[in-house]
Amino acid sequence: MSMIKKIHHVAYRCKDAKETVEWYGKYLGMDFLVAIAEDAVPSTKEPDPYMHIFLDAGGGNILAFFELPTKPEMSRDPNTPAWTQHLAMEVGSMDEMMATKAKLEADGIEVVGPTDHTIFKSIYFYDPSGHRLELAVNTSTPKMAKDLDDVKWAMLEEWAKTKKAPKHARWMHDGSYQ
Repeated sequence: MSMIKKIHHVAYRCKDAKETVEWYGKYLGMDFLVAIAEDAVPSTKEPDPYMHIFLDAGGGNILAFFELPTKPEMSRDPNTPAWTQHLAMEVGSMDEMMATKAKLEADGIEVVGPTDHTIFKSIYFYDPSGHRLELAVNTSTPKMAKDLDDVKWAMLEEWAKTKKAPKHARWMHDGSYQ
């Protein structure tokens, strides 16, 4: 059993704190909770001015960003594919997800999806700082959840040995779920 109560916050870097607060409020309805600004890093005392913003991601979840004006321009890890690193957030319905997709697209923001992952459907897009975001709507059933739980360790063990995708849950991708 985990000693962790919950994730306190997840922090990313952003290009512009004000733009980030406004963008997440406009498209994802996140309220701006707190701003912290310092001229030095509290933990290391390194002189480095920053703006640290905190947004309400719902359900007690906090999404935070740092704007670091004295650092080189932010970029991605060139060895990690763009589709890999992303923040996925759950929404309550397909209608909510599709309304957000329409709002993003109306403002010229490219949206991929909806993609059907069998246990959820989702859309993908980028924020102004280049972070890939995913909105997901759960479509799983209790039986699907149990079926995935039953094979998780066997899949992980097979992957650890072969580095090839195990087929225990191929129904998630081939439409064969019974």
